[in-house]
Amino acid sequence: MGKIYLSVAKIEYKNSHPLLIKILNMIKHKRIGILTSGGDCAGLNPAIRAVVYRAVGTYNWEVFGISQATQGLMERPPKTIKLINEKIDYLLTAGGTILGTTNKGDPFAFIMPDGSARDRSAEIIEGYHLLKLDALIGIGGDGSLTIMRKVAQQGNLNFVGIPKTIDNDVNCTELSIGFDTAVKIATEALDRLHFTAASHSRVMILEVMGRDAGHIALNAGIAGGADVILIPEIPYKIDRICDYICKRQGLGKNYSLVIVAEAVRTETGEPVTINDSFGQSRFGGIGQYLADKISLCSGAETRVTVLGHIQRGGTPSPTDRLIASAFGVAAVDLIAEGKYGHMVAWQNRQVVSVPIADAIAKYREVDPNDTLVKTARSMGICLGD
Repeated sequence: MGKIYLSVAKIEYKNSHPLLIKILNMIKHKRIGILTSGGDCAGLNPAIRAVVYRAVGTYNWEVFGISQATQGLMERPPKTIKLINEKIDYLLTAGGTILGTTNKGDPFAFIMPDGSARDRSAEIIEGYHLLKLDALIGIGGDGSLTIMRKVAQQGNLNFVGIPKTIDNDVNCTELSIGFDTAVKIATEALDRLHFTAASHSRVMILEVMGRDAGHIALNAGIAGGADVILIPEIPYKIDRICDYICKRQGLGKNYSLVIVAEAVRTETGEPVTINDSFGQSRFGGIGQYLADKISLCSGAETRVTVLGHIQRGGTPSPTDRLIASAFGVAAVDLIAEGKYGHMVAWQNRQVVSVPIADAIAKYREVDPNDTLVKTARSMGICLGD
């Protein structure tokens, strides 16, 4: 039996049938790492769970969770958690990520305590080798995937990507982990705002996340019965919004619901931002800007609700659990096939793989001719233009 095993192991992969390659990879013991990078969202833990189930249960590999994204690979020794089937069952319904994550600290220009910037990418590569990893799975958005692809190319690392972002703006995939839960939360917020708006005859403005794209606002706006939906892809006019609200008032509709993506600019094209405690500028405040303008031109009493990080937290929706599970399994299978430099993606109701280079080439914005945009217009929803 030993001689047969050795003879099979010497077969040249490049000339082998794909099924044989998969069998050989099952025979060969692998150590793989997994990390979550960028902003957190619901669905990360179910993806981790699926990776472990597939890698350990099917291929008998070892899986190491890397703490705090790439920063865990910079530590010495690298900061990891060995993941086994018996300890991950609860992850299906758990929000956030047990591995921790960060959206700060570009390893190619890592800010040190003295304020200087240092290229620490070599430390990530060294950490990968210290762990004796055969491959690494990174769950992240376009920014994280761009960084990890660059590190992988520099160090000749075997890397596979899984898309996650509540904004749903990763290219080449119809769905990213975290998006559906964010839409569900925003929709529930609109459901609740209906009653308080009607009770006080107010215009209620809901500001939701959407750094570059308006997918959350558009989807939740339709599902939650918003009267006005404002997204960064479609320029608006305050007068157009006020006329719409006044017409509703004339028809006896004493309240209106407005949902706006945080990246929507002022009417003159200026971004609305705030500075955090670290001095970094981020989107925020467009809801109050609109409230002040609408109150002046329509006479309506306005109130603003900013969902913020509520959209990232909580139990993942059934759809996010399903997508995350399918992505986790598919990512492990890409490693088994030796198909590195690719990202799993959801297209036409199935999981496919696409080159990471294509996924990060541009962000996926809302097409003004999108079916949902046409749906909103056909239902009489004002898009501000």
